[in-house]
Amino acid sequence: MVRQDERRRIGIDLGGTKIEAILLDASGAALGRVRVGAPRGDYDATVRAIVGLVEELESGSGAQASVGVGTPGAISPATGRIKNSNSVWLNGRPLGEDLARALSREVRLANDADCFALSEATDGAAAGAPVVFGAILGTGVGGGIVARGRLISGPNAIAGEWGHNALPWPRDDERPGPDCYCGRRGCIETFVSGPGLERDHAERSGAHAPAAEVVARAASGEALANETLERYAERLARALASLINLLDPHVIVLGGGLSNIPQLYARVPALWSSWVFSDRVDTRLVPPRHGDSSGVRGAAWLW
Repeated sequence: MVRQDERRRIGIDLGGTKIEAILLDASGAALGRVRVGAPRGDYDATVRAIVGLVEELESGSGAQASVGVGTPGAISPATGRIKNSNSVWLNGRPLGEDLARALSREVRLANDADCFALSEATDGAAAGAPVVFGAILGTGVGGGIVARGRLISGPNAIAGEWGHNALPWPRDDERPGPDCYCGRRGCIETFVSGPGLERDHAERSGAHAPAAEVVARAASGEALANETLERYAERLARALASLINLLDPHVIVLGGGLSNIPQLYARVPALWSSWVFSDRVDTRLVPPRHGDSSGVRGAAWLW
């Protein structure tokens, strides 16, 4: 019988283009890390790839580690199957059951944004904070909530999904807002995601540019790019102010590609007090300590 080593945790970050795995010891130190390309469109191959990564990290140890998996989408409380995943070949599939059977152990699954929040709340930029919100600003906009070290879920498995609320306090030129893939218009995601920033810049400048290029142009002093980033910061401030009014977190950690815009960490807190229902705002806005590794580390910390 293979023994269980409770001091070791494996985290899996199940992305649309790659699958990454990490092995952590009890202190959070990385003992190994491996990755493979995601077999897009092939569910069975995805399961095999995850099993292969776990076996590779455990090779030679003679012991099983705990396994946590961060997935796009969420686990339906009603069915135990994946829902709302942009890796559409996962939707409707019992991924947790299939992995548990293949690995001969219980496997814990959580949304990838939840894993990001858990990582940064455990030993990252918000370590020790009582209530933490992790906000993903990338191709989409997601979020996760950690309270006193525990990930918050909910009966619908959508806690933290702030990106599919309407942009608060919209101006006339922001109504009804861009179409969102969820079927509605004017969602926060359509304004403060990477594609949202790019769309806004293209509408004002007449030319499309990737978000990273807009940021670089702003850093070089280009006026139109600077105006785009100011509109972005103001919209993000409104969106986060609404979140603060509801949750009142001690720390908000930004993740995703747009978390690398340095001016957000001063500009957004300078703006959000106009909409927060308080005489002062002590919530801290911080960049992630673990960067792109937060998702895979948070999956390991599900145990």
